Amino acid sequence: MTEHERRLARRTFLGIAAAGALAACSPNPNTGDAASTDATPATAGSEPATTAAPGAAAPGAAAGTAAAGTTTSTTSATLPPTEVATTATTAAAGGPAAFVPNGPRSVPKVALTYHANGDVGLATRMLDAMKQRGVRATVFGVGSWMEQNPRLVARMLDEGHEVANHTWSHPTMGPLGRATIASEITRCAEVLSSLTGSISPWFRPSGIQVPTKLILEEAGKAGYRTSVGYDVDSLDFQDPGAAAVVANVKATVQPGSIISVHFGHTDTLAALPGLLDMLAAKGLAPVTVGQLLA
Repeated sequence: MTEHERRLARRTFLGIAAAGALAACSPNPNTGDAASTDATPATAGSEPATTAAPGAAAPGAAAGTAAAGTTTSTTSATLPPTEVATTATTAAAGGPAAFVPNGPRSVPKVALTYHANGDVGLATRMLDAMKQRGVRATVFGVGSWMEQNPRLVARMLDEGHEVANHTWSHPTMGPLGRATIASEITRCAEVLSSLTGSISPWFRPSGIQVPTKLILEEAGKAGYRTSVGYDVDSLDFQDPGAAAVVANVKATVQPGSIISVHFGHTDTLAALPGLLDMLAAKGLAPVTVGQLLA
């Protein structure tokens, strides 16, 4: 080999060695090292936003998805879309339930939500009246009541109504301790699961309109993503007369409203035809919570 060839070979060797050293010091985009300082993945149990007052929660939050007011996460843009979606879903699982007092205001629908307890005969007549008018509602059942009336629960499902969690014994939940709140929610969930095959996506606390942080935490632990409130109170439990029940709803109902009514009150049954006629005159279709928040 000539002197010129030896010099050329040496330069080639040095060039290759330098390139290898540079590559070893550079971040590899396929290892995730470059994203490690930017990504802040949310984890289950992260601190949620402060519980919203009625009207403040984002409408349309559906069960099984991260609703407005729940924990958000910062995810590096280097993650592929599937990994971003997985991270967000994981962050929402097991966290506090989101309080939703109404649905989207952009659709001409309202949800009829019944509190199911009390006289079975009146409940049966209410279901008869809704069937006659072709109306489907969401029934928040008290667990002990549903356990005693499994055939009525089966009928609700057969006729297209949603059946949801309204605690085991219907206490005033605001002042209760954590263990009692957890028991009220989970015992009702167990009844729902045994009668319907599901705990239902929806929970509503008893004896309180806006759930406390503690209630939302225990609802989330029990598997509920959404605590369903209401922005229209018919006050039918006060037995004010059928005309007053309709007037109470008419005064505040609007697109996206969730209306609170009850089984077990004769005024509610008598008010149903006028209530449905009033909603129709306003161009508002009564639907279930699931249909409203879809």
